[in-house]
Amino acid sequence: QAQLHESGGGLVQAGGSLSLSCAASGSIFRVNAMGWYRQAPGKQRELVAHITSGGSTNYADSVKGRFTISSRDNAKNTVSLQMNSLKPEDTAVYYCNANLRRRDSRQSDDYWGQGTQVTVSS
Repeated sequence: QAQLHESGGGLVQAGGSLSLSCAASGSIFRVNAMGWYRQAPGKQRELVAHITSGGSTNYADSVKGRFTISSRDNAKNTVSLQMNSLKPEDTAVYYCNANLRRRDSRQSDDYWGQGTQVTVSS
């Protein structure tokens, strides 16, 4: 099995910063990509930022220039999201996602974290 463990999040005033971290654990053969999605009340889950094992990144237009996704070189199975200049519209539950292949599998699958709340007050 594989699990994603999220940390970070919380309550911050508009203009402030927060950091989220996510670590994949378990019997993992290879992590292809990791990312963060968010879901606000009454809205669909949307991509926030994504990073591949090769370091290529992709961001939602709404967070470009404010959020930065990164993974530690010595721990490819972790991903962090630094969120600056937060806005009330960034309020949502943030979910970590990983596309990975387990050691006992011949295919890659998507895994999700439990989600962490980010609330930005105006």
